[in-house]
Amino acid sequence: MNSMIFACLTLFSLILGPLPRALDHSTAQAPLSGQQGKEAPRQPDPGDLAEFRDEAEEGIKHVLVSQVEAWNHGNLPGYMNGYWRSPELVFFSGVTVTKGWEPTLERYQQRYNGPGKEMGKLEFSELHIDLLSRRAAVVTGQWELTMSDGKKPHGLFTLIFKKMPGGWKIVHDHTSGA
Repeated sequence: MNSMIFACLTLFSLILGPLPRALDHSTAQAPLSGQQGKEAPRQPDPGDLAEFRDEAEEGIKHVLVSQVEAWNHGNLPGYMNGYWRSPELVFFSGVTVTKGWEPTLERYQQRYNGPGKEMGKLEFSELHIDLLSRRAAVVTGQWELTMSDGKKPHGLFTLIFKKMPGGWKIVHDHTSGA
């Protein structure tokens, strides 16, 4: 059982980055009090991420603003710059799962850039950024397109962002619409 827990924690640390010290027992040392096998509990400090929060939120908001600007200029490759350029990118929409940066771009092109299609004007609202670690965040919000005929398709999204060497990137997108 302990090996299963360790495997899960290892997987999460690969995705989210290093675990907070309160959860990371891989480097735990024997207590100095002489009680073998017992570690003094450390209460999680909500301020642990406070020093990173402003910078992370600024970086994530920059990605989202850049995406809206690119979309509203008809630039789908520019819009896709906000996504992790990897075959491991995951995009959920409705009952469709698209894996990979290139297939996701192709999906957008077919849906919004094909003959008789239009992209409309994109807006994001109700953004909530939940910083999970120094390198990972969950972002929820609403999207709305304003089309030339006055229709306004809209919906919700949940994005998982990861901080990469080139900045914050979306690694998983779950979007629903009406």
